[in-house]
Amino acid sequence: MNETAPSNQDPQTTNPAAAASAEPTPAATTPAPEAPAAGPDLSEQLAAAKKEAADNYDRYVRSVADLDNHRRRTVREKDELRQFAASRVLEDMLPVIDNLGLGLAAAKAPNADLKTLVGGIAMVAEQLKSSLASHGLKEVNPVGQPFDPNLHEAISQQPSADVAEGSVATVVRVGFTLNGRLLRAASVIVSTGPAAPTA
Repeated sequence: MNETAPSNQDPQTTNPAAAASAEPTPAATTPAPEAPAAGPDLSEQLAAAKKEAADNYDRYVRSVADLDNHRRRTVREKDELRQFAASRVLEDMLPVIDNLGLGLAAAKAPNADLKTLVGGIAMVAEQLKSSLASHGLKEVNPVGQPFDPNLHEAISQQPSADVAEGSVATVVRVGFTLNGRLLRAASVIVSTGPAAPTA
């Protein structure tokens, strides 16, 4: 009996039509999503940022100019203050200068009285001290007071029976303070107490 052997071939290879129909169909192509286009919001933000930057720069330039003007004005005011700070003191000194001129004129008169001239000079001196005291100038005249190295300058020592040891016996030159600040120390002679008895 003549039997046919079973075929080991793939039915798709033996049947071209079946093979063609068995091939996978390509997937349907979907369009790629489009990138979002730059909308008006970004351009508006850019324009706003540029305007803000321009405004900030304008304010910066104005601030620098104002600061420079302020610096120049401050320097000018300081110079004017330094030049005219003594104007009030000098105004108070003008009457003193006038009285000194009157005193000199009286001294040159042929019938000048020495006692009257001395009294006039003493009055002018008191007027000068009063004018300076109104501006904070105070005289340091420490006769009989304990020696203070912060206000006094000892130029020598000498024994004194009337002044205690360590106190000012004589003021050679008065000192001055201005509103509590020392301008010139008083030059003084300090007492060493009673003189030691001689043998």
